[in-house]
Amino acid sequence: MSIQYGRIDVHHHLIPPPFKAAMERRGIDKVAGAPLPMWTPQHSLDVMDCNGIQTAIVSLSAPGTWFDDRDEACALARQCNEYAARMRQDYSGRFGFFAVLPMPFTAQACAEAIYALDHLKADGVVLLGSTGGHFLGSPEFDELMAELDRRRTTVFVHPNMHATSESLGLDMPGFLIEFLCDTTRAALNLILKGTMDRYPHIRWILAHAGGFLPYVAWRVSLANTMPNQAPLGVLHYLRQFFFDTALSPSAYSMATLKELVDPSHILFGSDFPFAPAPATALQCATLEKLPMWDPAAKRAIDRNNALQLFPQYRMPEEEIHPATSYSGETTRLWLRRQMARPMAAIAEHMRNR
Repeated sequence: MSIQYGRIDVHHHLIPPPFKAAMERRGIDKVAGAPLPMWTPQHSLDVMDCNGIQTAIVSLSAPGTWFDDRDEACALARQCNEYAARMRQDYSGRFGFFAVLPMPFTAQACAEAIYALDHLKADGVVLLGSTGGHFLGSPEFDELMAELDRRRTTVFVHPNMHATSESLGLDMPGFLIEFLCDTTRAALNLILKGTMDRYPHIRWILAHAGGFLPYVAWRVSLANTMPNQAPLGVLHYLRQFFFDTALSPSAYSMATLKELVDPSHILFGSDFPFAPAPATALQCATLEKLPMWDPAAKRAIDRNNALQLFPQYRMPEEEIHPATSYSGETTRLWLRRQMARPMAAIAEHMRNR
């Protein structure tokens, strides 16, 4: 390891016994086509120790806690959150957690968020891009957004399988492509529905490098030409997101993020245990070898950028130095960003000819 203290993994899953039991009762053994892994806290610790991960901020993956019963969803969310809190206490400094909420039930989700953030001292909450067909950004979630905004909450956005994805009939597991669609749709909905304007104190982390959103940033910025949409411009809001590297460490995806967002908004993520131990090691090795970042930038992605959001994991005497703009690119990127504004106007002119 080339970093002094150790990585902070913001995309690391737990599979609590109550959640596993709920899945088994329904005969569900896969998540978006991926087999539900065998997992214990020790499995995580073994992988963390092998890959220089000092702290993993764990979260429940899809499908969350709602299967078909609201009361069960609420009880299961509470059980999972209390399990995560005990795990954090048992392995001090090694684990944090994003609390799961019983979505899409707004009132109940608010109550669980208050309990988890205020009483259990969760590091934030995990929200699926969509639940029960409702995407983040939908107005029925405004009460929850207001609660999270008041607490300046960090929200980890993880994808789910939307009903439209499940009905396509493609002969491929949903985690390959459809997961990325869910994240992209949710993030764009948060922008276009004004959620990010109305609740500016929520810090958003998008899983898997933001799905397709960075790649289609120019295209979706054409929404700037639509009335009452993204008053500060789509790219402004897109750059407010944080992006994790989970299952997206290649030069292709990282080059897109490097060009688009401030480097301090890129965070390390592994997706363990759905990304098994060999895949986690491969991701770490790939990130280490990328030529586009100098050692200071790599250290920032591995740890320092996360400390902006989670300073409670700072070591004694450790200073927080997030990544800064890449030398030699500031002017070029500034010009490119300025050019994006008239491009949207040109597109609108062409459309109206």
